[in-house]
Amino acid sequence: MKLYIKNMVCNRCKMVVKSELEKLGLHPIDIELGEVEIKEENIDSIKFEVIKIFKSIGFELIDDKKVRVIEQLKNLIIELVHQKNNDLKVNISNYLSQHLNQEYKSISALFSAVENQTIEQFFIKQKIEKVKELLIYDELTLSQIAYLLNYSSVAYLSNQFKRETGFTTSFFKQLKSSKRTGIDRL
Repeated sequence: MKLYIKNMVCNRCKMVVKSELEKLGLHPIDIELGEVEIKEENIDSIKFEVIKIFKSIGFELIDDKKVRVIEQLKNLIIELVHQKNNDLKVNISNYLSQHLNQEYKSISALFSAVENQTIEQFFIKQKIEKVKELLIYDELTLSQIAYLLNYSSVAYLSNQFKRETGFTTSFFKQLKSSKRTGIDRL
C-alpha cells in the first residue's frame, strides 16, 4: 500500500516518517519524498492515529489525487534543485512530465490553479534558496554557484537573485545572520 505524505522535503523527513510508522507497528518498504510504500494492505484501523502523529510532526496524509500530484511535483523539484544538481541541465517540463507520466500542460495548469504560482516560479524560488544556502556556507564562488545550478551566467543569477530577494548577492553574503526560508514553506 502507498501512503502519500505532504511536507516531506528532505532525507531527515524520510527517517522521521519511517521511525513513526515503525512505532505504529507498520512496515515501510520504500520511502521517497512525499511517498511511502508499506507492507500492509490496509491501515483503516489505525488511520486516525497515523494522521494524528503525522500532524504533530508537521506532515499530512494526503488522500486527494490532485493534492498528491502537486506534492509529487514539489518534491521532484525540491529533490532536483537540492540533491541532484547535475540533473539541472534537463528541461524542467520534460523532467516533470517524464517522472509523473503526465502531460506538462495539464500538471502546469493544475499546479498554477492550486498554488497560485507557476511551476517555473516555484522552481526559481527553490534555486534561489539553494543559492542563499551556498552563499551562507561561503565555500563556492558566485561563478561556481552559477555553474552548479545551471545558470547561463553570473549576471543572470545575480539579476534573478535581486528580483526574488530584493538584495544583491554580495549584500546577502554580508548578512550572514539572514534567515533563510524553509523549502517546505515556498
